[in-house]
Amino acid sequence: MIKVLLADDHEIVRDGLRRIVEDAGDMVVIAEAADGHEAIRQIQDTLPDVAVIDISMPGMDGLEVINQLHYSYPALPILVLTMHEEEQYVVRAIGAGAMGYVTKRSAPEVLVTAIRKVYAGGRYLSDSAAEALALRMGSGARGISPIDTLSNREVQVLRRLASGQTNREIAEAYYLSIKTIDTYRSRLLRKLNLRNNAELARFAIQTGLIET
Repeated sequence: MIKVLLADDHEIVRDGLRRIVEDAGDMVVIAEAADGHEAIRQIQDTLPDVAVIDISMPGMDGLEVINQLHYSYPALPILVLTMHEEEQYVVRAIGAGAMGYVTKRSAPEVLVTAIRKVYAGGRYLSDSAAEALALRMGSGARGISPIDTLSNREVQVLRRLASGQTNREIAEAYYLSIKTIDTYRSRLLRKLNLRNNAELARFAIQTGLIET
């Protein structure tokens, strides 16, 4: 049996995912998590065969979780299951160490196939994720997107600033100094040619980095 961890902040979504996974017959959900910190704790305690991670979660989001897990458990297959179809999410998730990327509008059998594929050591992209990745690979003709100039940490800080968190709150979340977060903020404003947090929030919404 393939031992699966599900991390999604919506209980009703996890209930549906659990049924899909366990109806497959060759896999079982051994742990669930409602946020990123809980996902990491559960993985430490249960050592699943595959971790299915949503990107949008409170506290530590999915991209941060993937980064940490890929460092601490490099052999653990990570499958992203999310509503985000934007190319920047696909690229960053795969770059952070995810072995697969499936959107929530995919058919249930796609999730099951993806879990089996990453468990066996392969990679899996749903059709919409593959299309997004192909668009990014061909983006040379369109020029570089402003998001491409940002590091993963800058994107993380941007999302938190755009969500209304203060420099102090962000610093505490990442165990960094307030001065360091202020440096990230200044760098974001300069790279994106923006003037203040309101414009950062507008940019994040327009590019799909946060939800309205």
